Amino acid sequence: MNNESVSSEVQRLRLQHQTRRHFLRSCPTGLGALWLAMQNSPGYAAPSQALPVHDANNPLSPIQPPLPAKAKRVIFLHMIGAPSQLELFDYKPDLKRLDGHDCPQSFLEGKRFAFIQGTPKMLGPQYPFEQHGESGAWVSDRMPHFAKHVDDVCFIKTMVTDQFNHGPAQLMVHTGQARMGSPSIGSWATWGLGSENEDLPGFMVLLSGGRQPRVGKALWSGGFLPSVYQGVQCRSQGDPVLDISNPAGVSRDQRRQVLDALSKLNQRTSVEFGDPETLTRIAQYEMAFRMQTAVPDAMRIDDEPAHVHAMYGTQPGKESFANNCLLARRLAERDVRFIQLFDWGWDSHGAGKDEALNEGFKSKCQQIDRPIAALLADLKQRDMLKDTLVVWSGEFGRTPMRENRGGTEMRFVGRDHNPGAFTLWMAGGGTKPGMTYGETDAVGYSAAINPVQLRDFHATMLHLLGFDHNRFSFPFQGLDQKLTGVKPATLIKNVLA
Repeated sequence: MNNESVSSEVQRLRLQHQTRRHFLRSCPTGLGALWLAMQNSPGYAAPSQALPVHDANNPLSPIQPPLPAKAKRVIFLHMIGAPSQLELFDYKPDLKRLDGHDCPQSFLEGKRFAFIQGTPKMLGPQYPFEQHGESGAWVSDRMPHFAKHVDDVCFIKTMVTDQFNHGPAQLMVHTGQARMGSPSIGSWATWGLGSENEDLPGFMVLLSGGRQPRVGKALWSGGFLPSVYQGVQCRSQGDPVLDISNPAGVSRDQRRQVLDALSKLNQRTSVEFGDPETLTRIAQYEMAFRMQTAVPDAMRIDDEPAHVHAMYGTQPGKESFANNCLLARRLAERDVRFIQLFDWGWDSHGAGKDEALNEGFKSKCQQIDRPIAALLADLKQRDMLKDTLVVWSGEFGRTPMRENRGGTEMRFVGRDHNPGAFTLWMAGGGTKPGMTYGETDAVGYSAAINPVQLRDFHATMLHLLGFDHNRFSFPFQGLDQKLTGVKPATLIKNVLA
């Protein structure tokens, strides 16, 4: 070994000991050190002063929220592909009268569409609507079981976004950004509140529909937060969580010995480098060990009585939205903080039978109607709906015009993407039941009264969980300000019970 190689090795080892703190301390002119000092200054109201502080040995330790919380947990139902609000919840009799007419040019000028070209035809509602409950909420005949629960639901008819492609729009719904790399709302909630259950992750993800969302795990990513706060994906077949079982020939006692040895090594590394990810790694190993017992128990829906399976329409052992709704209730019972359900297959362009409003859409509605109604009823009868926030949404809406490809009307009936208006509903968790907020124009194309930006909806969710939206808004600062909508405080005032 020559002197040059020894010098290179010494330099490499020195660099390994550098941390972000070293960089900030010694970056040009010492501005980094000045900024760090300001964070502890009595007169400096930086967001870091409101950051949650977890137990040093448990990054998921429960934390009391800054404000009295109305919701303890969230079940978020995302219909991937964006279901048509005009066939479900946003009844437009004027659109029915315009069915088959050429779309007015004023609707097309300056607009961007995923597929529509030329002059499309207006498309009336494909299914009949009726009013339901004491609230008189309009619901189509595609959701007969859900319609019985509208008096427990708060509809927001005027959600808006500036993204008209699926991937970026889905990211906006869950992270408030159209680009990858930001934490999801489930990660923020888990980071800010921790978890009441030491044996399960605070953020769990369930998939159905046969495919993952287009941007995959970015929708439940922890982003720049420690990785312990990212969502844990569960599976319908095999191990409920990937690699949760011990390898063949490895006993639980042997696993415990290995983890004890790893913990000692990681503790030394944590002391030496001060990297919070090292503590995260220790906590994740320990949780994984506890999960080997807790997860199979939580995911074992076979234990449910026959009348519960009949209520949800479940089929144990198969991947289905119904199974996931029942699992969501079981996870909520076990105090999992954030439970995310993704159901793929709602992109109703009409390019084929499976994605046609008059074909595949009917099947998708049948798959979700009974399970959603069962979930709401089950939570309510267990006295859990009052502190469980249930959210249903797509990533944008659909156009009141019939989609055409290349300017030619297609065989099957469909609608193109519409970021100008879509419906989101909430139930429980302190929301005002039996109400509708916002109103779209006569054909459901855009918000006419009280448009709601996704970031303001995020602030509302956090407020229900006990965060002061003014102090906790910094995760969403710097977002695109092109859209004009109601302020978080206005939305919170109107939708809270």
